[in-house]
Amino acid sequence: MTRLGLSALLAAAALGFSGVASASLSDQRTLAERYAPVVRLVEQKHECGPGEPYRPMDVNALFGQPSVALRGPWNPDDLVKIAPTAKDLSRGLYDYHLDFPGNALEPGCDYERWARRITEGHEPTVYAHVASEHDRPGRLALQYWLFYAYNDWNNLHEGDWEMIQLLFDADNAREALAGRPTAVGYSQHEGAERASWGADKLELVGGTHPVVYPAAGSHANFFGDELFLGSSADQGVGCDNTTGPHFDVRPAVATIPSDPVQARVEFPWIAFQGRWGELRPAFYNGPTGPNLKTQWTEPIRWSEDWRERSYSVPAGSAFGTASTDFFCHAIGNGSRALVQFVHRPLQFTLGLAALALLLIYLLSRTTWRPVATLRVARRRSWGQTLAAAVRMYATNLRLVVGIGILFIPISLLVSLLQTLALHGTSVLGVETGAEANGLVAFAVLAVGTALTLLGLGLVQAATAGALVEIDQSRPIGPLRAYRLAGDSLWPLLGALLIASTAVSLLASSIYLIPIAVWLAGRWALIAPSIELEGLSAVGGLRRSGRLVQGKWLKVASLIVIGVALAVVIGPILGALLILATDAPFWLVNVVAGVVYSLTMPLVAITTAYVYFDRRVADELAGDREPAVLPAEIELSG
Repeated sequence: MTRLGLSALLAAAALGFSGVASASLSDQRTLAERYAPVVRLVEQKHECGPGEPYRPMDVNALFGQPSVALRGPWNPDDLVKIAPTAKDLSRGLYDYHLDFPGNALEPGCDYERWARRITEGHEPTVYAHVASEHDRPGRLALQYWLFYAYNDWNNLHEGDWEMIQLLFDADNAREALAGRPTAVGYSQHEGAERASWGADKLELVGGTHPVVYPAAGSHANFFGDELFLGSSADQGVGCDNTTGPHFDVRPAVATIPSDPVQARVEFPWIAFQGRWGELRPAFYNGPTGPNLKTQWTEPIRWSEDWRERSYSVPAGSAFGTASTDFFCHAIGNGSRALVQFVHRPLQFTLGLAALALLLIYLLSRTTWRPVATLRVARRRSWGQTLAAAVRMYATNLRLVVGIGILFIPISLLVSLLQTLALHGTSVLGVETGAEANGLVAFAVLAVGTALTLLGLGLVQAATAGALVEIDQSRPIGPLRAYRLAGDSLWPLLGALLIASTAVSLLASSIYLIPIAVWLAGRWALIAPSIELEGLSAVGGLRRSGRLVQGKWLKVASLIVIGVALAVVIGPILGALLILATDAPFWLVNVVAGVVYSLTMPLVAITTAYVYFDRRVADELAGDREPAVLPAEIELSG
C-alpha cells in the first residue's frame, strides 16, 4: 500500500466516514442542490418571544469568533483557546468542548441575540454529504446536516445538530441523478421518521425540495404543521410544536465531499471529535458533531430503523382536560424543575423541603376526624369537610356517577360546536373557520361556555338535593335528583351567566385579576343556595356572598382542592396510559374525559358540604361551635 493510500485510509477512519461513494464531487454537489430542503420555521413575532429564533447556521461564523472558547474535557474551566479556528478542530480533540457565551441552563435571551449578531453576513446553511456502506451495495444516502446555536427544549444545551436523509437505489451520485429518491427520513431526537418519496405527508417544493418543519426549540424535524407527542427516547419525551404561522428558509448548500481527505481539506472542522457546546451533566451537554453519529458512519443501516409515523396531539379533548395537554405541560414543567435541580441543587432541595414542611404544617392545623357524612347540616372543619366529601362520593358511587354522566353529552356537544367553529368549512352555508368568521366563533364559544356552566350548575344543584334526601333516609337516584333540580334551572343559569361574565371581564385586565378571584370565591355557593333555598338569580348571588363573608379562604381553598382532584385524576391516568401503553391518543383522551365527567360530582359534594357548613354558621351565629362533631350513632355498654 502506498503512503498516500495509507494516509487516506487512516483519515477515513479518524473522520468516521462510511463507504466512499465513487462519484465526482461535482455530481455530489449537483445532487445536493437538486434536493436541498426548504426549512419551514415557526415564526417568532417578537424578540425573545414564542417561536423559533434560530436559523440553520453557517458554522464558519463560530470560527475565529472572540466570544467562542475551546475548552478541555476535564472541567468547565479548562480553557484551551479563545476564538478557535476550523484548523484547531481538525486535530480531533476527543471530548473537548466549544463554549458559547451564556449559561445553557439559564439562557434568557443571550443565545438568541448572540447568534443573530455573529451570523450577520452569513447565509443560513445546510451541509450535504453523500455516503454509502460497503455491506449495503446499491443503496446511497444523501444527507443534509443543520446546525443551530442553541436547543431550547426540555433538554437545554448549547449547539444542536439535526439532519434529514434521502435514500436512492444507486451506487453513486451520478446514478442517483438519473433517478429519484426512494424514501426520506427526518431526524427526531434519538430516532427518525420515514416517508416514501411521493407520499402524501411529504411536501415538496418544485417537485424535488422536501419541506422540513423543525419543532420550535427542539429543532426535531417533522413532515407537518402539528403538535407532536413523544413518550420515548426515540421520539423524545415531551411535545414538539411545529404549528404556525411559519416562514421559509432556503439555506445555502455546502457539500462535504465523500472522500475523507478532500473533506478534511475543505471542511477541517469535520474531524472534530469533541462537542459543539459547553460541558454540562447528562443531556444538558453539548452535542457531538455529524462525524460521530450513527447516521454518518452507518447511514443505510440507520435508515432501517426509521419509524413510519409520528403521533400528533388531538386539537382538543372531547371533554375535560385532555391527557395529552396535561402530559405536555407536566413534562415541560418537570423538565424546568429538573433544570433548576441540576443548576442549583442545594437551593432547589431546600426550597422543595420548605414547601413540603409548609404543606405538612397546614394540613396538621385542621381536624380530620370524625368523618361525619350524614347530619349534613352542621359545621365542619376544613379537613372534616374534605374527608366527608370523599367518603360520601365513595359510599354512593352509583348515584354520583349517574349524576356525573350528564357532563358527557354536554361536553361532547361543546366539543362538536368548537370543532365546527375552529376547523370546519361551513355550517348551513355559513363559513365557520375562525379566520373567516370571528363572530360565529365567538358565538359558539359563548354557547359552549354557557352549556358548560349550566352543566356544572345542574350537577351541583342535583348533588345538593341528593345529599338532603340521603340525610333524610329517602331513596334517591340520578333521575330524581335532576327532577328536584329542575325548578332551579333558569335562576341557576341566570346567576351563573352573571357571575361568569363579571369574573371574565375583570380577569381580562391583569390589574383586576385579584378582584376577579375574590368574586369567584364569593359566588362559589350559588348552585346549592338557589337549589335548597328557592332563590332567584340575583338572590342566589347575594346569598352566596353573605355565606362566604368572613370565610373566603376556607370556602375557596376547599372548592379549589375539590376541582383539582376532579380535573387532575383523569389526565394523570391518561398520562400513565401514554407512558405505559400504545393506546391511541384519542382513546387516551376519551378515557381521561370520562373519568373527568364522573369525578365532577366530587366538586359538587364538596361545594354542598361547604354550603351546609356556612349556612349553619350563619343561622346559628353566636352559638358556640362544638369542638368535636357528635358521633353519628350511639354506643351502649
